[in-house]
Amino acid sequence: MLGYDDKRNFYRMMVNSPCDVKLLDQPSVTSLSAVCRDISATGMSIELDLPSVEMGSALEITIESNSDQIPTLEAKAKVVRCDAGEDETCLVGVEITEMK
Repeated sequence: MLGYDDKRNFYRMMVNSPCDVKLLDQPSVTSLSAVCRDISATGMSIELDLPSVEMGSALEITIESNSDQIPTLEAKAKVVRCDAGEDETCLVGVEITEMK
């Protein structure tokens, strides 16, 4: 029997989609290319080409749609987790604070 072993309130959807990320706390960094690994109703996991990101940092995330029928996703989010990856990358868990 398949069960819902993950103790989250919302299911995560694997997307592995390119996205643009702006670090709102660091205006000198205009935009970063990233990959959104998964998304749920309240958060997402993003792989960034940075060694780390400060906990609590504010981000603006844009995921372009490939379809005319699905709008581009634009969200503001707060960093709640940052795990160092390989090759100066990090996997960042964010909580969505606002959808545009």
